[in-house]
Amino acid sequence: MTPLWTPSAEYINESNLKSYEKWLFENKGLSFENYHEIWKWSVENIEDFWESLWQFFEIKSYSNYKKVLEHGKGGFYENKWFEGATLNYAEHIFRNKNDEKPAIIFQSETSDLIEISWKKLETRVKNLQQYLIEKGIKKGDRIAGYLGNTPEAIIAFLATNSLGAIWSCCSPDFGVESIIDRFQQIEPKILFACENYSYGGKIFDKTQVINELSTKISTLEETIVVNSEKWNQIISIKNNTKISFTPVEFSHPIWILYSSGTTGKPKAITHGTGGNLLEHLKALSLHQNVKKGDNYFWYTTTGWMMWNYALSSMLCGATLCLYDGSPAFPNMNILWDFAEKSKVNHFGGGAAFYISCMKNPDFSFQSKYLKTIGSTGSPLPPEAYRWIYDNISKDIHLISLSGGTDVCSAFIGGCPYLPVFEGEMQCRTLGSSIEAWNDEGKPVENEVGELIITQPMPSMPVFFWNDTENLKYKSSYFEKYEGVWCHGDWIKITENDGIIIFGRSDATLNRDGVRIGTAEIYNAVEAIDAIKDSLVVCVEKSDGSAFMPLFVVLKENQMLDNELVTKIKTQLRKIYSPRHVPDSVVAVPQIPYTISGKKMEMPIKKILMGIPIEKAVSLDAMRNPESIDWFLEFVND
Repeated sequence: MTPLWTPSAEYINESNLKSYEKWLFENKGLSFENYHEIWKWSVENIEDFWESLWQFFEIKSYSNYKKVLEHGKGGFYENKWFEGATLNYAEHIFRNKNDEKPAIIFQSETSDLIEISWKKLETRVKNLQQYLIEKGIKKGDRIAGYLGNTPEAIIAFLATNSLGAIWSCCSPDFGVESIIDRFQQIEPKILFACENYSYGGKIFDKTQVINELSTKISTLEETIVVNSEKWNQIISIKNNTKISFTPVEFSHPIWILYSSGTTGKPKAITHGTGGNLLEHLKALSLHQNVKKGDNYFWYTTTGWMMWNYALSSMLCGATLCLYDGSPAFPNMNILWDFAEKSKVNHFGGGAAFYISCMKNPDFSFQSKYLKTIGSTGSPLPPEAYRWIYDNISKDIHLISLSGGTDVCSAFIGGCPYLPVFEGEMQCRTLGSSIEAWNDEGKPVENEVGELIITQPMPSMPVFFWNDTENLKYKSSYFEKYEGVWCHGDWIKITENDGIIIFGRSDATLNRDGVRIGTAEIYNAVEAIDAIKDSLVVCVEKSDGSAFMPLFVVLKENQMLDNELVTKIKTQLRKIYSPRHVPDSVVAVPQIPYTISGKKMEMPIKKILMGIPIEKAVSLDAMRNPESIDWFLEFVND
């Protein structure tokens, strides 16, 4: 296969990865012939590898670690990394402050492009930090955000993190119940919120939502509306204090993200400070080649882990570029126009965004600044690879990423040493011991298997909030295969040592990179009087798009008309978010169940993907095997 792009000798030799490789030779006496050899060393010598990153990136610690890794009796979820070390994430960001480049470049649908200097950012964070101290906020307290992708969210996070408090955020397109399901678990003391936000040319007033959150989240001591008179007073107050940084343990929580399972409330995935610091430096510096002075942009919301990931570009000394609003308003060129005005070097977005750009007959973009284009959220189809090289630049490093909320990073991604092949992610990232396993639990290559991680990584969750016995943690990743992490994706390791991802292998719904548990859909839909039962799946298509149908069983004498469909979609949008709204609603006679009474999402997903029934479902394990007939006819129609 002929590659779409091959790195030049200059690109390779000037890459951060080459600097790291030289460092390994000079300091550890290690030499390698190619990237695969470095990767192999990194996963076979995980303690040496992660310690080398600590040293290479000159991590600042207030105390020495006793050991790189202490293996726990329970496996991955009881491992202890760099015990004894104490550090602060925000401090590592501010050690890159300078007068030459802005810290943040920002634009929204309702505001022109603005630049925020490092001095101004530091002053605002310092002032907000001082306010939080006066309010009694201390290490370990939880601070929540209900915010758009704006500088105010960055300021609130950095002030929170500087004190060793724990951050958690939802984007303002989430509904009240969805936010309460998340924040109530972690008992935040303070909520930062935006009064409104703009999307697609419309202003959405969130005042009522804020009032409800302030009332219903019982632990809240204060709600601060950003850009209000009070907020402006706090961040602009004149005082002589200096910003301070509270050292925390390597595994001390930095932020809590949310990923829903198929039952119950969304899981509150708690990530460690040191693990995310090391992982993001590795991923952004070595794999995306982000350098000091670069401008980094990833189109995201605060409700997606890519917000946290993009924020960490500041660890590399980059200027963080933020855009808040619709990627299609007033037209599909808005993000590209922003990138050109902001002189973006690293441009990132969801695969669905690039697919939409492909279909835009008015697309036009040329840039002398772009070095890399990143894609994630869902598999980028081969034709999108070709389109990027045909329509944006012949000489650009296209980096398709895959990872997730679970690790708040990408364990499959880019490499400045390797060519880009159509439809393939370039490599398994350093320290990511990934294999494809078949149904017998055997590693395979050049055939589709489960994505398995065989070695622990420090960016894996330290725990799930309130999961004292690690029961949810264990059931999420370690039940299918003992002793290894089963991620829930279908992958193939190719003859190029690249990776192709074929979508989710479990019932979790993937909507533009945000994973949604089916339980949230069922809770909202089955509360509607006319609905007796429901089942939802999300089917990934070969062109990179996805189809999410909702199947409903109606109560007697009810009809699925436009009014009921609208009611279902409105309910899901209001309670949860626009991502929860299905692509279609279809009435069915009955929902398939296992003998033990579980809805059979995965078998139905397989049938909709065209997998033969004998490979998709075991009829003997069903309570109502006749229910499958309708779905077979549905596929064939």
